[in-house]
Amino acid sequence: MTVGVDSAGGPAPARVRIGTAGWSIPKTQAEHFPPGGSHLERYAGRFDAVEINSSFYRPHRKETYARWAASVPEDFLFAVKVPRSVTHERRLAGTDDLLARFLGEVGGLGQKLGPLLVQLPPSLAFRPGIADAFLRALRGSFAGGIVCEPRHATWFTPDVDALLAELRIARVAADPAPVPGAEEPGGWTGLTYRRLHGSPRMYYSPYAAAAIAAAATSLRDDAARGAEAWCIFDNTAEFAATGDALSALDAAGGQAGTP
Repeated sequence: MTVGVDSAGGPAPARVRIGTAGWSIPKTQAEHFPPGGSHLERYAGRFDAVEINSSFYRPHRKETYARWAASVPEDFLFAVKVPRSVTHERRLAGTDDLLARFLGEVGGLGQKLGPLLVQLPPSLAFRPGIADAFLRALRGSFAGGIVCEPRHATWFTPDVDALLAELRIARVAADPAPVPGAEEPGGWTGLTYRRLHGSPRMYYSPYAAAAIAAAATSLRDDAARGAEAWCIFDNTAEFAATGDALSALDAAGGQAGTP
């Protein structure tokens, strides 16, 4: 959905994108989606964004990404999670070969490639000379959107925030927040990316209506000031994400397709 703004000098209209981590459609929500096609095709009948998490665990062929891209509408975008071999195994050090392979693979999405998601392990502190070098190398290799989800307190400082802003990298707004301040967007303000993992039980709990309404308000506010605003529900363990995302889509005032 596109949010309109004041034409007399206000920021340009920006997009609100709402979706889930993965495109599985639980049976309890099947009636809200078109009946024909693959799960991805049906998902894309209601949403205009999805986050690919499987790339974190294993590589996908460029041809696989291209096939996914060909099965969704022109305005649909895929966010893609950077592999754990980069973030959790090598811990951002010496990753040029891994990044080159990953970027070559996701290039199969073409114009439907949205932000790259860099989710860091909770134990990974910001280490000058390693973390900043990685972020600069990633930005130098990829011109599109980049969002970073750090989970160690050393990443939540004015200096790191300034570095992210300089490199046009948005810091994820996460719920539940792993450290104070993580619940709010940071870094580059041209893109906001909210990851809602389920609360109080991460990955399982559905969100209350009030929490979904608050998220929708934040998304509209982000878009009204000109930011591309994403919200991904990651509470997929017991299939709460799909219902929450549909509710958020309604609360935000639009939908990306007609069932």
